[in-house]
Amino acid sequence: MEVGMISKTWAMLAAVGALTLGAMGTAAAATDKAAVLKTYGDIAQAVFEDSVTTAKALKAAVDKLVAEPSPANLLAARTAWAAARVPYMQSEAYRFGNAIVDDWEGKVNSWPLDEGLIDYVAPSYGTQSDENDYYTANIIANKDLKACDDTDASTITEDLLQNLQGAGEVDANVATGYHAIEFLLWGQDLNGTGPGAGNRPWTDYAKGDACTNGNCDRRGAYLTVATKLLVDDLEWMAKQWQPEGQARKELAAKGPDGGIGTILTGLGSLSYGELGGERTKLGLILHDPEEEHDCFSDNTHNSHYFDVLGIINVYNARYTRVDGKVVTGPALADLVREADAKLAAEVDAKLLATNAAATAIKLKAEGGEHYDQLIGAGNAEGNGLVQKLVDTLTDQTKSFERIITALKLTPIQFEGSDSLDNPSAVAK
Repeated sequence: MEVGMISKTWAMLAAVGALTLGAMGTAAAATDKAAVLKTYGDIAQAVFEDSVTTAKALKAAVDKLVAEPSPANLLAARTAWAAARVPYMQSEAYRFGNAIVDDWEGKVNSWPLDEGLIDYVAPSYGTQSDENDYYTANIIANKDLKACDDTDASTITEDLLQNLQGAGEVDANVATGYHAIEFLLWGQDLNGTGPGAGNRPWTDYAKGDACTNGNCDRRGAYLTVATKLLVDDLEWMAKQWQPEGQARKELAAKGPDGGIGTILTGLGSLSYGELGGERTKLGLILHDPEEEHDCFSDNTHNSHYFDVLGIINVYNARYTRVDGKVVTGPALADLVREADAKLAAEVDAKLLATNAAATAIKLKAEGGEHYDQLIGAGNAEGNGLVQKLVDTLTDQTKSFERIITALKLTPIQFEGSDSLDNPSAVAK
């Protein structure tokens, strides 16, 4: 299977199952809001536990690559990285409303990143940045980061990487998480909006004279440490969603209506400001491949698809785990159906439309035309596919806003995005 083609049949069936559940309904009597919040927490626990499981599989593949560098082991590590993204991206509907998730998220999923902080880069990258003193720090090549407060990088440790995450208060200084690992596995994607992903050679991890681009031992150490940190960070979040975990306690403290508001805050903010705006519309306005989420691996179509699936999961309270087991129960969809059947049908239809738009992009990429090509200037068909996803995400957000009124909740402010709210400013 080509790297980036992640369980297509399973994914499609999971989405159809969740959407069918929403259309059919599960509630015979008035749905208990506390029960809805319990299901919401159970799904969070499951999705983060699955994220841990797949991250551990990634770590095992990385350990084998570093111990026994080869083309096959590099491919296996890349495949494991892409598989690890599947459950994690479905967790993003828990951001925004849950401060414990949103405050933590940057450790594992910050993007975009300035690659020169971590490793060697192409000459086209440049040698300095007025905004970032760490732009070409190259942790892997330099044991003393003299341009960066004389940071001691003689040994690549967890503390070093954690301290460099967001160094100098620059968000692009990403030293940990999925995208740092992605860069170390694929390298820069130098193809612009043309075909092709990053093409780091396996020999960047080779032993002795076979090593390319120098510092193969430190590169392996960085990759190993970063992957262990990812597992540790995900384990911490999975623990917070255990029945007596802090995330569940914070959710319960908001009360039934406050908890339902939290669910909607996550759904609306991910739909509109984050996925509809920052991750799709911005790149489309700028036609800039640097604005695609999984830019080194050309896996962005999957990241967007599984974000959409995560929204569907939470709304309908149905999550298919990586082992095929299903976690389900009373849902926000049930509350909406009881309050306003017409609105419930509207939401179901809009979720179907968004899923179809995300699926079209996924299938296009799996057919050979990836996301960075789709947003390229002059690609009318590709631009249209991405704009369709923006439109459906925006449209479903309007229905989420109507749910707030239907359930008589305190008004909620969803995350916005200049890309949607003030596109002329972004274009400048």
